[in-house]
Amino acid sequence: MRLALRFSYFGDGFFGSQMQPGLRTVEGEFIAACRRLDLFEDWREAGFSMAGRTDRGVHARCQVCSFSTDEPDRAIRSLNRVLPEDIWCTAWAEVPGEFHPRYDALSRTYRYYFFPAPGDTARMHEAAEKFTGRHNFSAFARAGDRNPEREVSGARVFEDGHFIIFEVTGVSFLWNMVRGMATALERVGRGEIDPEEVARLLAEPPGQRLPAAPPEGLVLWYIDYAIPFMPLPIDEKGREHRGSRRYSYHTVMAEVSALLAPEDG
Repeated sequence: MRLALRFSYFGDGFFGSQMQPGLRTVEGEFIAACRRLDLFEDWREAGFSMAGRTDRGVHARCQVCSFSTDEPDRAIRSLNRVLPEDIWCTAWAEVPGEFHPRYDALSRTYRYYFFPAPGDTARMHEAAEKFTGRHNFSAFARAGDRNPEREVSGARVFEDGHFIIFEVTGVSFLWNMVRGMATALERVGRGEIDPEEVARLLAEPPGQRLPAAPPEGLVLWYIDYAIPFMPLPIDEKGREHRGSRRYSYHTVMAEVSALLAPEDG
């Protein structure tokens, strides 16, 4: 059976999501938990894959992985018992054998949390709207030899409690793209540039890109597949652990405002 799992994690305890020899990563810990439960022997043969990579320090409310296993019930029942306490599954779905969480995603949504608030939320929102549509994002991301054009279907800035939040949705994003966009919006909020400068950076990208905002404010918020996922309960042990940890404001934000938010199925 091909199984897809939604899961969340705190990024501050990992050297990113992708496996790296000798380093603690999200992918490495998840595969180790699967092998401990004998869900598969070889992650390559099981077709283990994730929806995308996150950098060191970036959190996820809704990451998705998929693999084939002869023990789906064991996976659903027991993974949260053996995963480390900074990773936990929130939902599952049975998917077709050819399903790939990266290539079958219809859209991805990220949120960047600003704290302290950089200033004028209305002007930041005005600037964020400039990102919608198809643009060259060379000024905001590391494109390398990839096509720097990306389609953004929605972008907004809004307030939630003590935070100003930038939310952006698209099918795919370049490396550091959202964090580069966040840098531009923060400068708008502080009055260092105006919203039209964002439009100019999209229309005529300069040779030098904007620096990426700190990774701790970024949360992979949601990935849409138009597939019904069955929610999994948060076990009490994990809830107590997450409630007792003491973090910088970024991780407190991710914990309270994002990672413990209930999945919508």
